[in-house]
Amino acid sequence: MTRFEKINLPGVRKILAVGSGKGGVGKSTVAYTLAQLLAKKGLKIGLLDADLHGPSLPSLSGVSAPHVMTPEKKIMPHIIHGVACVSMGFLVPEAGAIVWRGPMVQSALRQLLADTQWGELDCLVVDLPPGTSDVHLTLVQRTTLDGVILVATPGEVALADVRRTLDFFEKTHTAVVGLVENMGVFVCAGCQKETRLFGQESLTKEADERGVTLLASLPLDPGLTQGRVLSFEKNTLIGEATRASYQRLADQAHAWVIQEVLR
Repeated sequence: MTRFEKINLPGVRKILAVGSGKGGVGKSTVAYTLAQLLAKKGLKIGLLDADLHGPSLPSLSGVSAPHVMTPEKKIMPHIIHGVACVSMGFLVPEAGAIVWRGPMVQSALRQLLADTQWGELDCLVVDLPPGTSDVHLTLVQRTTLDGVILVATPGEVALADVRRTLDFFEKTHTAVVGLVENMGVFVCAGCQKETRLFGQESLTKEADERGVTLLASLPLDPGLTQGRVLSFEKNTLIGEATRASYQRLADQAHAWVIQEVLR
């Protein structure tokens, strides 16, 4: 395979990446939850955990079983809440460190993409590692990446990382579907007071200046930080706020997928 030869993904209609400028902003939780909500809307969704050095899908999903291989040496995805899920975390021991240089990372990503039996998908959601790396370059060069959603927390430091990541995708001619502000507000269950834990600087101004849509502002939900990804379905104050914000995000992502699929 030459460096820029496209990876063939028969049956996968659109690819939507979820990225971030830095780690610890809840990107993987957003990607996992969004994939489930899109599946609940009737779309055929796949989720690739492309953070090869720090796969989080096993922890988020609570699934630890290894992937099953077909006789043709194809990876069979785990079906989790209706989503076809693939992760390096299902192929290596939980505590095992992956010590790879760039070419090995590129080869592993190619194998996860091309050697998985995805079936027919309306959209493959790809959870990217933080920053910009070999994984990002491989994805934009070897696949038809239709769009990317960027996740960030508020605050000037996080905004600086967002700007760099936006610049990367602009230089690689990748459409930015929008930004997601995560953990912007904490709602006290007792007094119902809203507190901006990371300062008053939000992504709204940055989105306006860059001409990018702010898809959602997600509150800090303690249930999500403890791995209960769909805890917002419970009847709690913070849960309802999280549910409403995620629903707005899912509605807009669904509209984008449908528009792209129908082209």
